[in-house]
Amino acid sequence: MLRFSRPIHPGEYLREEYLTPLGMSAGQLARHLRLPRTRIERIVKEEIGLTPDTALRLARVFDTTPQFWMNFQQAWELETAAERLKDELAHIEPMDRAAGVSTPPHRP
Repeated sequence: MLRFSRPIHPGEYLREEYLTPLGMSAGQLARHLRLPRTRIERIVKEEIGLTPDTALRLARVFDTTPQFWMNFQQAWELETAAERLKDELAHIEPMDRAAGVSTPPHRP
């Protein structure tokens, strides 16, 4: 999983690493991807996340992988959820401690 000093929304990465350097607007990219303009605009504004459909299209146009884009989305969701839930999560004890049972070591 991607890990940064702060969560990076996939739209921020798309905007800063692709659209701005290429001098491309969200609308131009949307036309190239055969998507509604508003979908790319909302992703770039960090209002919505990526779907697998969008990840597949971005991977094709920028010669990356869909997993690259979905990893950004997953990292964003997990990091922002962890921050939002940190107080609640602090009150949850792992089962092995709560039940007094040791768990076997994890095997890959």
